[in-house]
Amino acid sequence: MSTADLQHLVDLYDGPLARRFYDEAVTELAHGLQAAELARAAGASDALVAAALLHDVGHLVVGDLVAIDEDLDGDAHHEAAGARHLRRWFGSEVCGPVALHVTAKRFLCAVRPGYLEDLSPSSVRSLAVQGGPMNGPEVERFRSNPAWADAVALREWDDQAKVAGAETTTFTDWLPLLESLRISA
Repeated sequence: MSTADLQHLVDLYDGPLARRFYDEAVTELAHGLQAAELARAAGASDALVAAALLHDVGHLVVGDLVAIDEDLDGDAHHEAAGARHLRRWFGSEVCGPVALHVTAKRFLCAVRPGYLEDLSPSSVRSLAVQGGPMNGPEVERFRSNPAWADAVALREWDDQAKVAGAETTTFTDWLPLLESLRISA
């Protein structure tokens, strides 16, 4: 497999949408790079590091980034769009946590005291259109998913990956890792 096989992802993360602000502090690109570095520092598996890097690719695919000072009218389900998009290259170890990272936010709002109050303004804003905190039956369904713990870990790095001006690697620095996880065509 060659790096050219992943050129589409390189182009997405090198494009104008990746340079738009993800929230009030960082661009979409910086957010993904910070999340991947947090996952690597935590000793996560390579697949979970890749999921952290790519968890918001759906925003780039559907183009739903809305400035923090604009109204957010609905949910484009970027997590589902991103997971579907990534399935052409990666297996469930990468795509599963990507698909569940929004659900994990709803879960943590329901089960972790103080979590909701610690969310960034943009995460609180999106939570309102993503279904809000889970109810009891939703919590139990989420916990029955084999990927729930990885999704929660990813969500925690997602929440932390919003440091303005943080030094990071580049997207292309992660290509060898992404290539090593790529499924056969």
